[in-house]
Amino acid sequence: MRIFSGLFLSYRFFIALIIVAFVFVYGFVSPIFFVVGQGLLVLVLSILSLEIFILFGKKKPVKATRNLVNPLSLGDQNKIEIVVQNNYNFSVSAIIYDNAPVQLQLRDLSFSDTLLPNKIKSFTYKIRPTERGEYKFSDIFIYVSTLTHFAQRKVIVKSAEKVATYPSIIQMKQYELKVFAKTAMSGIKKIRRLGHNNEFEQIKNYVQGDDFRTVNWKATSRRNELMVNQYQDERAQHIYSIIDKSRSMRMPFDELTLLDYAINSTLAFSNICLRKGDRAGLMTFSDKLGSKLAAERSGKQLQRIMELLYKQKTRYLEGNYEILFHGIRNHIKGRSLLMLYTNIESEYALKRILPLLKRINQLHVLCVIFFENTEVAKAAQMEPVYVRDIYFKTFAEKYGMDKKKIALELRKNGIQTVLTTPEKLTVDTINKYLELKARGVI
Repeated sequence: MRIFSGLFLSYRFFIALIIVAFVFVYGFVSPIFFVVGQGLLVLVLSILSLEIFILFGKKKPVKATRNLVNPLSLGDQNKIEIVVQNNYNFSVSAIIYDNAPVQLQLRDLSFSDTLLPNKIKSFTYKIRPTERGEYKFSDIFIYVSTLTHFAQRKVIVKSAEKVATYPSIIQMKQYELKVFAKTAMSGIKKIRRLGHNNEFEQIKNYVQGDDFRTVNWKATSRRNELMVNQYQDERAQHIYSIIDKSRSMRMPFDELTLLDYAINSTLAFSNICLRKGDRAGLMTFSDKLGSKLAAERSGKQLQRIMELLYKQKTRYLEGNYEILFHGIRNHIKGRSLLMLYTNIESEYALKRILPLLKRINQLHVLCVIFFENTEVAKAAQMEPVYVRDIYFKTFAEKYGMDKKKIALELRKNGIQTVLTTPEKLTVDTINKYLELKARGVI
């Protein structure tokens, strides 16, 4: 119960009053209970007054700050830390409420603990944003009490702030570490290079493990010691990520849409391309051509890609591949690697777009990346119990087989293909890029 600004009476105080009331009722039986009841009432009110005096003795009893990463990463567990400082010279019990953004629907975000005198304590929790955009955190509410906890003082810490949720920066850094780590790490394949179609870098002294086929005999004879040629990946190649924003990419998986997975993958993949010395670009399309960013290798290119990805939204129409073909022909001049993120649902849909994909593949190296339906794959693995389960399982198996037929048809027409699940999208995309570079396809 609230009686004036910042002061609340707890349930314990009302329980004490009920006990006192019962004692007064027994006073009708024995007068001694009136005296005991009066004494208890005075004691309860005295304790309440003392607690109010103690709690309101300081102007700023507690301080609190919210520490978070700005921007937040889409689809990842983002750590939020609440740091609370007790300015009293005695311990208090505290209940801390953080007002998370409405998109998260966290209605029970509270922490209870004892704060030691003049000490700092931190409380952490994690949030997983599933939508790109602006997230608004409100003020932090702290309720402090002491002694018998008859009274609580409410402290409002002004900490409202707006935070943007961008494509996953956390995943981008994780995959960068995996690709450029000296030792093999989970997911990223260490692909053996085929031939010597990479760029010459320098002549260096032979060390154990170098390929004997790279020995430079002229330099060896001049220096009178074994010298070898060192090669590096061919650089400054144009790599474009092309994202389909049509309604087929609206399909959800683990609270994110396929478009969101494609956006997260594009950011991580573009970062790897830039780190490898290539030029990364971006293009989106649906029923019409969307955003376009020419492939560059400048220091600000990754930030430009991130800003464009942040703004992308699904359009609830069919993808127009004819417009995509003309957009590629008009805006991408040199031969490039095109990583096309889409979702081909049926063989009929493939037949409709295959002629245009073949024409694009004649101009560039095209890699089509599309998705398996994991829920249908699970249904195909189930054990049927009823007759309807048999029909359902058969349909699921046919659907899964159709996806594999689509991938096979694309490969038969010379188009690089990646059929993957949403959770493996980034790993499979990066591995395909590394494979194509190792094979000298690009």
